[in-house]
Amino acid sequence: MQTSIIHQVKTKIKVAAYCRVSTNQDEQLSSYENQVNYYRDFISKHEDYELVDIYADEGISATNTKKRDAFNRLIQDCREGKVDRILVKSISRFARNTLDCIKYVRELKEFGIGVTFEKENIDSLDSKGEVLLTILSSLAQDESRSISENSTWGIRKKFERGVVQVNTAKFMGYDKDEHGNLIINTEQAEVVRHIYNQFLKGYNPESIAKELNAKDVKGWSGKANWYPSSILKMLQNEKYKGEALLQKTYTVDFLTKKRIPNDGQVNQYYVEGSHEAIIDTETWETVQLEIARRKAYREEHQLKSYIMQNEDNPFTTKVFCAECGSAFGRKNWTTSRGKRKVW
Repeated sequence: MQTSIIHQVKTKIKVAAYCRVSTNQDEQLSSYENQVNYYRDFISKHEDYELVDIYADEGISATNTKKRDAFNRLIQDCREGKVDRILVKSISRFARNTLDCIKYVRELKEFGIGVTFEKENIDSLDSKGEVLLTILSSLAQDESRSISENSTWGIRKKFERGVVQVNTAKFMGYDKDEHGNLIINTEQAEVVRHIYNQFLKGYNPESIAKELNAKDVKGWSGKANWYPSSILKMLQNEKYKGEALLQKTYTVDFLTKKRIPNDGQVNQYYVEGSHEAIIDTETWETVQLEIARRKAYREEHQLKSYIMQNEDNPFTTKVFCAECGSAFGRKNWTTSRGKRKVW
């Protein structure tokens, strides 16, 4: 009689680690390597653990999960059954938004996936875990709000001192020197002047954008990708006359980072002579009057657009009905003698 010997094979727990690292390139590399080494050592000490991956996102602030690519990849891998347990240093590293934290912990719990928060010594699969998580993640969210408010306070104090902060990476016509001051980009400034001159000659933002694209004139992105809306914004931007209106928009929600136009909800500051001008004050003011005049003209005659310069059709937006005030439009009538243009 033969005796069968059955060896039980113990399945290893698939463990992933999540962390966030500094945005500074050198610090990021060092921080990432340290955390990878830490988690590799930690997991290697547990014979029943198997490392899936180290998921790392850049940045200190993470009040929501929309821009956290590694975090979202981790959650997707969990949904696909690639992970059994997640290790994370603390709740604030996992999420500073209470709703997001609880949402993902509960979703992972449904898959039987636990999250271990080392600093707080919490296991999300534990019966007490969710209660503690709710309390502690709320505290983490309050901490994030405090950081956001302190940052906003610091920025507004700079505004009060007249310190102009502009992201020149997306601002046509200017660069920054080593001290952060605005300096004119000669090549781009010529394009800015051309836009202002064309507008005063009678061209509208649509036709100016069309011309620049056709001539392959490069914008701030290095590509000829011009839109009427961006042309109009440039024509209305006071920074081109060497002045700056600070706090045009403000953040309404520190979690979503949503910004809206400032219509008097918070203080604005106007700085004269803050940097060298590309457009002289008289020209800039004339452009603003012309923008207002064209807007009133469109509203008076119920026009979607206003065209002063049109070589193919010089009467466009210039011929109106004496009875109702509406603009005449040119049409092509087909007759026995061929096509005929009528108004």
